Amino acid sequence: MGNYTISEFVRKTQQDEQENDYFELETERILEVNLMDTVWAKAGSMISYTGQIKFERERMLEHGVSKMFKKALTGEGTSLMKATGQGRLYLADQGKKVTVFDLNNESITVNGNDLLAFEPSIEWEIKLMRKVAGMMAGGLFNVQLSGQGRVAITSHYEPLTLLVRPGESVITDPNATVAWSGNLVPEFKTDISFRTLIGRGSGESIQMEFKGEGFVIVQPFEEVYSAGTTTS
Repeated sequence: MGNYTISEFVRKTQQDEQENDYFELETERILEVNLMDTVWAKAGSMISYTGQIKFERERMLEHGVSKMFKKALTGEGTSLMKATGQGRLYLADQGKKVTVFDLNNESITVNGNDLLAFEPSIEWEIKLMRKVAGMMAGGLFNVQLSGQGRVAITSHYEPLTLLVRPGESVITDPNATVAWSGNLVPEFKTDISFRTLIGRGSGESIQMEFKGEGFVIVQPFEEVYSAGTTTS
């Protein structure tokens, strides 16, 4: 009977007080940020915190025009928030699995919907996928992150990393593509011969093709993005 007591449940699920790293995976779906100054996170991702932490939504021109998150393209859920102060901050996004990278003068590009948090030391830039603006209703932008520091991304279920080698292209579904090495620039192609097996295959299938040398991270799930206008 001891396995079913409240005290046993608390013991198994309570936070680890010994963890002091800046980014910690408290569970595989919850990121703990041991905040001492500032962190950027996906708006709405805070589920709990302790200490003195102030939250601010990213202001329209806080990072300049080139880094503006255009709500008309990205939807409200992909805005950033800035958490400032000292304490423990817990972040999650719809129960998605969290993966943390420690960039060491490296670069990674992340689907905007799959970016959870990053240290302020990280340099970042918005990349709009203008070529597919007329093809897809959402998910039209990526964030390229580089430099030194921690980055946390999310995926539905366990991610799979595919290696891209010279002469061997990797083709992915945009809705299942989470991130890729920053040196790769995907090309978008349509396959008019592709038809789905559930009766909706009257249109074109959009695919991402990666060439060169690097990696692509995919998830076993096709993310559905909120529809938005495709005008800039």
